[in-house]
Amino acid sequence: MFEIIPERNQLVVKKLTDCFGESIERSEVLADMLCLTVKSAVIQEVIFFLHNDKELQFNFLTTLCGMHYPDREQLGVVYHLHSFENNHRIRIKTEVPLSDPKLSTITTIWPSANWQERETFEFYGIIFEGHPNLQRILNVDDMEGFPMRKDFPLEDQTRDDKDDSFFGR
Repeated sequence: MFEIIPERNQLVVKKLTDCFGESIERSEVLADMLCLTVKSAVIQEVIFFLHNDKELQFNFLTTLCGMHYPDREQLGVVYHLHSFENNHRIRIKTEVPLSDPKLSTITTIWPSANWQERETFEFYGIIFEGHPNLQRILNVDDMEGFPMRKDFPLEDQTRDDKDDSFFGR
């Protein structure tokens, strides 16, 4: 179990707001974890800062995953970072418009982000600029659409052997 250290959270927020100012849009504690919302234009710089700061030492990328907000026509990415030295975890969130879903890659910071960014690209359509090999890895190459978006059809629309009357449709 992780010990919640409010002083450590305050230090992270202070350092980031001192360095990035208005680019840190929001900070809050959700489910006992500091959650920061960051403008997409500076996400790579913020993560690089957290990784390289001698006091914070967020040296491990736990998770990188996508989100879809259909009501706002936005896509998002969540990064979970861990500092083994300080036994501290944080969540960084950012959003991009559905019409231009581009973010900078963090594979230059953590090579392990390679697969996670590819998966996020494949399922949500977020393009990670600067990624060394951004292509599908789990679905077929010619697949159209992004299956984790909420607007993706749940059933195969090309099938004609189904009788939906059995399912109340």
